[in-house]
Amino acid sequence: MGYTKNFLLFIAIIFITACSTGRYQHAHDSTPSRAPNQVELRDAIARDEPHSPGGNKNYRVLGNNYQVLKSAQGFEQTGIASWYGKKFHGHLTSNGEIYDMYGMSAAHKNLPLPTYVKVTNLANNKTVIVRVNDRGPFHQNRIIDLSYSAAYKLDMLKTGTTDVKITAITDFNPKIKPTTIVSNASAPVTKPVSKNKQSYIQVFATSKIALAKQTASKLAKQYSQNVHYPMHNGIYRIQIGPILKENVQKKLLQQLKVSGYPNAYLRRL
Repeated sequence: MGYTKNFLLFIAIIFITACSTGRYQHAHDSTPSRAPNQVELRDAIARDEPHSPGGNKNYRVLGNNYQVLKSAQGFEQTGIASWYGKKFHGHLTSNGEIYDMYGMSAAHKNLPLPTYVKVTNLANNKTVIVRVNDRGPFHQNRIIDLSYSAAYKLDMLKTGTTDVKITAITDFNPKIKPTTIVSNASAPVTKPVSKNKQSYIQVFATSKIALAKQTASKLAKQYSQNVHYPMHNGIYRIQIGPILKENVQKKLLQQLKVSGYPNAYLRRL
């Protein structure tokens, strides 16, 4: 019983610390000394995750009460986005993780932690997929705080803020219809996916069809595997497979992780 109380107290301290460090105070924040690299600019891979132990209770900041949603299903929002950088890099987020300004993450006042969202910059129609793992921004007229890499990808660094549309991603296992398969041996052909569940490696996800095609072709040639990129809700998921042998799955997954795709993971469709 004592351990449970201490653990809950620790989680509460983490959340209060993360919220009270001044996420909404950008006066002393600063731009990093380097731009994100190509790996750091890849969209976050949306996946089904349990809610974190910390950061998912209703809370109070600066005299205002905030309600945490039980689900992100169907969530959409339009408003002003801002971003946070060096001042918070390496510090705790509201769910107890470490903030990485080069990661594809974000802070939101009400969404469950974590939640994956697609953010569209309404000024230029550029998009990014981020993982919400923090609380904020607590500035009255802003709806989301983006990591430095996410803000860079949306081309909003010069203005500091921009109008955006947020769409939560909650469908992680769409029914895949016949789709384009890229093979190293021939031009793209159409092939139906088997009704039985099979193992694939999801490399990453993107809203850009050109990037999906380019990456799929590159991976097919590099690893001599079939690669496809089914689209659902405007998001293309670059997937290798099906891969039948477990030892091949593990070896290929390890190769991908050290070759610029650290978030690649195995999934069954």
